[in-house]
Amino acid sequence: MLGRLPAELSGKLLAGERTVTLRAGDTLFERGDAGDGCYWLRRGVLAVSIASANGEQRILAILGPGELVGELAMIDGLPRSATVQAVRDCELSFVSRAAFTAVMNRHPELHREIVATLAARLRQSDEDMVASSFLTVRARVARAVLVFARHLGADMGEGRIRIRHKITQSDLAAMAGVARESVSRTLGGWSRQKILEGSARAGYVVHEARLKREATTVA
Repeated sequence: MLGRLPAELSGKLLAGERTVTLRAGDTLFERGDAGDGCYWLRRGVLAVSIASANGEQRILAILGPGELVGELAMIDGLPRSATVQAVRDCELSFVSRAAFTAVMNRHPELHREIVATLAARLRQSDEDMVASSFLTVRARVARAVLVFARHLGADMGEGRIRIRHKITQSDLAAMAGVARESVSRTLGGWSRQKILEGSARAGYVVHEARLKREATTVA
């Protein structure tokens, strides 16, 4: 949202707000924390996740530079609905709810940008629901790998992307909403087919076009 605003308005919204830095693995906030504002991610990568009562984790989203996190609290003031952790070192700008409300009152045209931002998030949620309902396990794991590749990968040319960041099978299972054993079998099959090369420790190299085909397989 901030990136789409005129410089004058985004500057007013960020004026006087503090900068927050995180190291990889640090927690920005946890589910249930007070929602006192939102953050604009300037640099780095964040993971948004929730956990069930028995401790099972589900990664809801991976966010890159230019994206907002915690924006729901800006609107309703309720506690955080998810936990957010740094996947890579991050730099963020914190925008307090009080500052946001003050700017909104002076510039009601911001409502359009908020609606557009929330609509995009809702559309993504719909797509994720469709994926969990109709796509095969292989397709769901492929979607998860592609998300990590988009935010953590480097283009090697010839349609290949190297993911240098360590991604565990548990990470992929949490993102795809499947069992870790299913991820292990899927990665093993892709390795034999040369769709995916390497390992979590050394880093994966994915053949993007072939993996995208895998991501569209329906049950």
